[in-house]
Amino acid sequence: MDTMLAGRVHLDTKKFLVEEIPVPEPGPGEVLIEVKAAGVCLSDLHLIDGSISPVHLKSDVLTLGHEISGVIHALGPGLKRDLAVGTRVALQAGQPCRECATCVRGGRCTSFRGRGVDYDGGWSQYTIAREDTVVPIPDALPFDQAAIIPDAVSTSYAALVETVQVRSAHSVGIWGVGGVGAHAVRLARMMGASPIIAVDPLPGARERALAFGADIALDPTDPGFAEAVLRATDGMGLDYAFDFAGVPRVREQASPLLGDHGALVLVGITMEPLTISEKMTFNLKNKKVYGHYGSSFDHVYELIRLAGSGRLDLAPSITDHIPLAEAPEAIHRLERKIGDPIRLILVP
Repeated sequence: MDTMLAGRVHLDTKKFLVEEIPVPEPGPGEVLIEVKAAGVCLSDLHLIDGSISPVHLKSDVLTLGHEISGVIHALGPGLKRDLAVGTRVALQAGQPCRECATCVRGGRCTSFRGRGVDYDGGWSQYTIAREDTVVPIPDALPFDQAAIIPDAVSTSYAALVETVQVRSAHSVGIWGVGGVGAHAVRLARMMGASPIIAVDPLPGARERALAFGADIALDPTDPGFAEAVLRATDGMGLDYAFDFAGVPRVREQASPLLGDHGALVLVGITMEPLTISEKMTFNLKNKKVYGHYGSSFDHVYELIRLAGSGRLDLAPSITDHIPLAEAPEAIHRLERKIGDPIRLILVP
């Protein structure tokens, strides 16, 4: 096959098209992946509407998609890893630059390149992956579930286990039970958090949160909301409040509900300024604010082990499968929240 279908955004015109383009060839240290499943994320929509702009992209046209799984189809020259054609894999959602001072010291890259953001992603029949971003997956793990682990699941996981280290009996509030926050509910349950309080204005999202393991699910617009949170925590307030919505008013609402040494964790992204109008009690109770972004390669490996062993069933997160040729329909459904999707999966 010389050509393939690819879902591409033309950044200069903000137009998204499914186009026929040449199949790429793997270069040194790269492999060619035959894509089997590709998640549709809000970040993809933000790239189309221009609210997210690539930093390192060297073109005006970009193939979207950073949640990818598939099969190794061809090997490039000079590989350092023992990778074989036919291996089932998931792909990390990006790659370190390997050039900055932090990379040289073995730290977290300060110029990380996002797949489907700074270089072509996997909304396509085939995609290129640098060998260090390839993660083998067990036969027991379906392609659709493997695809969403990098980002949709790993971002929640990293926020809970690394940024603040949620432990058994910690009280947790999760604002925004969408494509990322829904996984935070499931993971918090796995970690033994109690109580888990899900917060979302959408009735369907609240029902889903309860099905995923929340102890209670509250509407943030309810006049008795604050009292309900304090009642659920025996008047102690929350150990952790996670903003997965990226909405400034969430932060204002969550901050006063934190208990002693409680922490507000900002996972959802917004271009609005960070403001917390709570006064002296923020200091008196030694409260904290953490920013959180993404996850590490290790988190993805850990989650693949959990999902592959059956400890973490991600099947309920797959809302629907949509042919790649109908990618505009997937974008429309996510943008309008038709069916309240967690993750729509494109299938080439």
